Amino acid sequence: MTARKRERITTIINTLLLENAASIQELAKRLSVSEMTVRRDLNILAKDNIVRLMHGAAVLNPGSRPDRRQYAITQQEALNAEEKMLIGQKAASILEQNDIIIIDSGSTTDYLAKAIPYDMPLTVLCFALNILIEIHRKKGCSLTFAGGIFHKNTLMFESPEGVELIRRYRATKAFLSASGIMSRLGVTCSTQYEIESKKASMNSALSKILLADSSKFGRILSAYFADLKDFDTIITDSGIPEEYRKIIDNLGIDLIIV
Repeated sequence: MTARKRERITTIINTLLLENAASIQELAKRLSVSEMTVRRDLNILAKDNIVRLMHGAAVLNPGSRPDRRQYAITQQEALNAEEKMLIGQKAASILEQNDIIIIDSGSTTDYLAKAIPYDMPLTVLCFALNILIEIHRKKGCSLTFAGGIFHKNTLMFESPEGVELIRRYRATKAFLSASGIMSRLGVTCSTQYEIESKKASMNSALSKILLADSSKFGRILSAYFADLKDFDTIITDSGIPEEYRKIIDNLGIDLIIV
């Protein structure tokens, strides 16, 4: 999928979130494209059960509607906590001594930070308060922190300088979190300000590892940061839909199920 098409699809989803429904004519005018182009984009969304088409218009499928409440990591930590703990522990088990790693913000990556052995020699870059607190307790870890503006809902720090620091960094492994994973529309997160830090982390690492519980598969949010094929390894729980097991296998990604 081209970047332009992905941008159109994101605009369509955001429009439907705000307005509940929109005609193909209205969407074409808003996007400055032909109605035929809009129909093709909507057909992609309809196949993935994200929208329903009706009489020259589209409505967002209620079953795929993202949660419009503000993301709060304190709430997310309580969801699927056992699965996230097992995912974090498995992620820690694939670390090797003297690895240089990047740990993304998120409730699942928090469990990875907790599970890192106390004395294991690692070099760690992070940019979230909860990860920082966990890593600074580890005797074996050498810590680099990319700071900036503090976002209370995600506990993440973000700034152009922080992103530039991540871009200049080089890591053996980057551990990424996500709020939504779809085969066609990619891997998404909850807020726009997370995108550049996540992209920089992936571009700076030899191995890209996605940590996501099974509830994230088939879900979409508006902040796209990667395609599924961009990851080398995915660690998730046994609830992952069979459809996505096959998709991941076909992409040649190493799937680890806890």
